[in-house]
Amino acid sequence: MMQRMGLSMDAVPEVEQVIIKTSGKEIVIEEPEVAVLDVQGQRIFQITGGKISEKAVERKLVIPEEDVRLVADQTGKSLEEARKALEESEGDLAKAILLLQSKG
Repeated sequence: MMQRMGLSMDAVPEVEQVIIKTSGKEIVIEEPEVAVLDVQGQRIFQITGGKISEKAVERKLVIPEEDVRLVADQTGKSLEEARKALEESEGDLAKAILLLQSKG
């Protein structure tokens, strides 16, 4: 009956771990049972059981060198000062320039 409706369900054997990553955390499910439901070409994963743990993910800000040079050129400040302002403004060029200009 499921096949006539375009549905099929299969277990995924020997799953050791499932990791779900979001922008702020990582959810780890150890030794879960995983099934895949295929509904008219769409795959749905069902995860049950297992030991669940969560941890915060530290986002590392990567600031391109050309952004540092641009801020330094626009403000007349050193590359080090421009990099620090970009780090404080989380990479926002306009905020970094305004921050350095307000410091005089």
